Amino acid sequence: MLGRSAWGLFWMARYLERAENIARLLDAGFRIALTRGDSFASDEWRSVLLTLGQDSAFAATGADYSGVHVINWVLRAHENPGSVLWMIDQARTNARMVRTALTREVWEATNESWMGLRAALARPVREGQIGEVLDLIRRQATLVRGAMEGTMLRNDIFNFARIGTHLERGDNTARILDVKYHVLLPNLAWVGSRLDNAQWEMVLRSVAGERAFRWLNSGSIDPRGIAEFLILDGRFPRSLAYCYSQVTANMSFLAHDYDARLPSHSLLHQANARLAEITIADIFEQGLHQFITSFIASSREIATAIAADYRFIE
Repeated sequence: MLGRSAWGLFWMARYLERAENIARLLDAGFRIALTRGDSFASDEWRSVLLTLGQDSAFAATGADYSGVHVINWVLRAHENPGSVLWMIDQARTNARMVRTALTREVWEATNESWMGLRAALARPVREGQIGEVLDLIRRQATLVRGAMEGTMLRNDIFNFARIGTHLERGDNTARILDVKYHVLLPNLAWVGSRLDNAQWEMVLRSVAGERAFRWLNSGSIDPRGIAEFLILDGRFPRSLAYCYSQVTANMSFLAHDYDARLPSHSLLHQANARLAEITIADIFEQGLHQFITSFIASSREIATAIAADYRFIE
């Protein structure tokens, strides 16, 4: 496969996954903000922007941290290169670039998602429309992913796309955990309070993990247990351990197909070994923020190595 085609598949999948992750994070913030006073609601929306790395850019607009302003900035602002609308445009552009590598079903699902979301975001989203629009983004991302799972040949085309999906998903989960740890609590006095528990529930909601966690933990909310669940539980499809296991599986297929193990494989093997050996007690002892910072840096290094090994940019 040409490096440019691999690059297009990899980033098509990453942009689609990122758009869905943003919608999930906005939905969780919206639900929490509805139950809070105005001052605390502003903190929730600011935490969403911090997670996305968009707080400075949003603050420069001079708008207040209200739900409608933040959501329209994140979803559709033309001056925001991190908006969902921009990402859907990029996903479709990359899909069109590799159109001959995709099945008809995957291309049509991607194109229909682009058309539907452009229409939905053509005008500012009103407060009463927020839930409907966020549901649409999640459904369309799921539609593309389902078409890919159900119709794509399990070859290098499929593997590059899945590698992009799971690298992006793991990075998103790590960033949400990091922001919770540093930003969401207004004061250490809130630790263990109803406010703290509500914020941890927001973390679970934003990664679609609330019901799964409650099933495994008899309904109790335990911050340490949540961190272990989202980092080390390989059964949950958005945990760091699961995402790396899937990247490893797809990279193994590439190694077999190309009959070569490259530096990116070694980096991934080392990262997987660290995750397999560490416990949640070890993570909290060294510091959750330090662990997550290291994980994000490792993911970035792996993605860069994959791009170099498979010549994404000729």
